[in-house]
Amino acid sequence: MAPRILLCGDPLGRLNQLFKRVQSVSKSAGPFDALICVGQFFPDSPELLDEFMNYVEGRAQVPIPTYFTGDYGVSAPKILSATSKKTENQGFKMDGLVVAHNLFWLRGSGKFTLHGLSVAYLSGRESSDGQFGKYSQDDVDALRALADDSGVVDLFLTNEWPAGVTNRAAESDIPADVSDSSCCDFNVSELVKEVKPRYHIAGSMGVFYAREPYLNVDSSHVTRFLGLAQVGNKNKQKFLHALSPTPTSVMSPSELCAKPPNTTLCPYTLQEGAADSKKRSNDDASDSQYWRYDVSKRQKNGSDGEKLCFKFVCSGSCPRGESCHFQHNAEAREQCRRGVCLDLIIKGKCEKGPECSYKHEFQDLSVQRKPRSENANRSKECWFCLSSPSVESHLIVSVGESFYCALPKGSLVDDHILIIPIEHLPNTLALSPEGESELSRYQNGLRNCYKSQGNDAVFFELVSKRVSHANLQVVPVPSSRARLLPNIFSLAAEKLGFKLVTKKFSDSSEGRKYLQKEYDAALGLFYVELPDGTVLSHTLEENEVFPAQFGREVLAGLLKIPDRADWRNCKISQEEEAKLAEDFKKRFQEFDPCQ
Repeated sequence: MAPRILLCGDPLGRLNQLFKRVQSVSKSAGPFDALICVGQFFPDSPELLDEFMNYVEGRAQVPIPTYFTGDYGVSAPKILSATSKKTENQGFKMDGLVVAHNLFWLRGSGKFTLHGLSVAYLSGRESSDGQFGKYSQDDVDALRALADDSGVVDLFLTNEWPAGVTNRAAESDIPADVSDSSCCDFNVSELVKEVKPRYHIAGSMGVFYAREPYLNVDSSHVTRFLGLAQVGNKNKQKFLHALSPTPTSVMSPSELCAKPPNTTLCPYTLQEGAADSKKRSNDDASDSQYWRYDVSKRQKNGSDGEKLCFKFVCSGSCPRGESCHFQHNAEAREQCRRGVCLDLIIKGKCEKGPECSYKHEFQDLSVQRKPRSENANRSKECWFCLSSPSVESHLIVSVGESFYCALPKGSLVDDHILIIPIEHLPNTLALSPEGESELSRYQNGLRNCYKSQGNDAVFFELVSKRVSHANLQVVPVPSSRARLLPNIFSLAAEKLGFKLVTKKFSDSSEGRKYLQKEYDAALGLFYVELPDGTVLSHTLEENEVFPAQFGREVLAGLLKIPDRADWRNCKISQEEEAKLAEDFKKRFQEFDPCQ
């Protein structure tokens, strides 16, 4: 049975009216599986804030799973900043961050599956002020990468209409006062040409418009554009629309390629070159990447109203140099290096409370720093040491001279493997020549094993003082999706506030040599080895708390299994684990270098 979806234009914080209408429609024509809102979701005036907050804070119930892209309006930055910090929202999530029960924020850009439907989205607007409500060029580029992925997108969500959507449309159907001069976006036009969705839903124009289907360039299916009005608009334009599309994944080719009699040519082929005339301001577009908080109360580092450069405080450098609009404060940088809470330095206070592990007093910079002990907090009992009574021996699938291979607890996929040093070593980047040689043989064996099943191997490791015994993780990815890996990892890193350095090598051994040179034992490193020889890496700052599950979370998103991003959600019985290990041993036997 096809999913039943409700689509809505700009709610503008009028959630009582919206959900009352949803419940009324559900009684007469429901039930519905989800509600998707495009256009401004938050109130446009403070008078509606109390009503809005009743749903955010749980005093009123959201009656149906509701997804929104319009992350701007009154109190949006405050509410969404708190949402981003929730435990359940940590990591790389494309299927919505939980704001409240049944309420999900589609942040940035992404692609996910909703009741069998492939949904892609671009959140925010091209031109809006503040940290939230603005999409970045990285969000646009990520969607372009996802558009290259196999499979047709069923629903494409944007806040603003695409420029030129009325080209080649019947003039009698075009709403009055609709033009490309407002609420239309050339970037959206370019994206929708590449994404080629079956349905494109947008808001922000304040009118209802169901355009005739149009043909896509180099594709056999048509696209239908649907513009929705604002909730509670005075002209009583339609703001709620029911849709029950059959997912592309279960449609026959003839069904997918059907063309209604009123189908037109693509409206955006008349727009060639128009987007180039609309230039983005590089300074305005990227300022939000360099600072995070407008400081109203400086405790030690400047006067009221100044903004510290976030990049400089965290890393000690800023690619903008003297052209940066924000303050490069060496004292603030040194306080960060000495372990002072970043929120305290930049905001003037820490909102994490006792959970924060950093210092909450500014340090005396006249006192020399003491070197840390390299062996501090070493675990007394290691799960990964073969001699340890805690080792899970039933998960082991191969044992060599320097390494062994095992399935992890709560594996992401069935053939998810860990390559683990037999000796108690903190990483795989400081090995003897013999150890490096055996590691290379294991990597090649796993590559060949996965390749025989139509997959490619992705290797990643977090090198950190918090990791006492190294484990190089290996996850198979379908070869057809491997080309998406660089963009997906880079996008995820950007969303979490750091960048991955990308290097391409002709063979894996050269990539390993590069990583060994980059590794700094005093700091740390996260790296990924991709199937095409590309190496992605990020050197950790001294006090940086890197998300331990980052690599797994990114691959869970790529493989469309976001519910398995947390290994604790994937626990199975010891008997089931043992069976998985035995099954993998059989598949790996002919490729195992230690057989």
